[in-house]
Amino acid sequence: MIPYHTLEESKDALGRNLTFAETVWFNYSAKKSDFVLHCHNTLFLCLFYSIAPIPFALIELSGCKKLNKYKIQPSVKRTFLEMFKCYKYVIKTFIIAVGPLQIVSYPFIKWLGIRTSLSLPSRWELFWQLLVYFLIEDYASYWIHRMLHCKWGYENIHKVHHEYKTPIGFAGPYVHLFELWSFGIPALLGPILVPGHIVTFWLWFILRQLEAIETHSGYEFPWSFTKYIPFYGGPTYHDYHHSVGGTSQGNFASVFTYCDYIYGTQKGYQYKKRIYENMSPSNTFNKVE
Repeated sequence: MIPYHTLEESKDALGRNLTFAETVWFNYSAKKSDFVLHCHNTLFLCLFYSIAPIPFALIELSGCKKLNKYKIQPSVKRTFLEMFKCYKYVIKTFIIAVGPLQIVSYPFIKWLGIRTSLSLPSRWELFWQLLVYFLIEDYASYWIHRMLHCKWGYENIHKVHHEYKTPIGFAGPYVHLFELWSFGIPALLGPILVPGHIVTFWLWFILRQLEAIETHSGYEFPWSFTKYIPFYGGPTYHDYHHSVGGTSQGNFASVFTYCDYIYGTQKGYQYKKRIYENMSPSNTFNKVE
């Protein structure tokens, strides 16, 4: 709970005027317990998961040629019922697995020092903390993902996620319950090592969710983050991993590709990419057939 009962008390405690964002935050959070604010995270996961994949789904269902030319596996078409089945499964796992975990983890989050009080983090603080979270999570997730491609891990756990050889946005968190919990550990490592404000905590999980949806969208648009962020894997990179399926021994990257390059697990992808692009100078390897 924010320890100041009025805006004036907050202003006096900080020794300055509140910013517009801090005023909005105070008005929203002052009468809410820290536990309620912590539980917002599950609400945001469900909300953004429900909304963010809709544009990709509409493009797929509309059959718009101008946009569907960016589809990575154009020969596979998904129906509304297939998408809705995937959506129902993921929402169910969020309610069964993520919701209770959020509740029982609250004392741990408080112990870490993730705060709800003023002041809010600056833009640079947000940027550097989120970057650290992404890098830490990416490294740990690489090894978990790689282990899940051993024979036992794939057949008993990871094959659920690989039911979609042609990914769709809704399939980003479509995983076995054990896999969902397993990847929750790397997601928490950043906030554990570099705790910050609850707003940073929320934003981290929202961005990670949006990235997973975009990576599994099945579309490589000209405005994709791949074009602007160094070492960002993106849809084509991860789509190749899904198209290969259970035999895949590469492209394990969660967000960035540096681990695949360091440990040589991108070679199959790079080999196919070179062959495809050498076939014609105009090829850009944005199709997986």
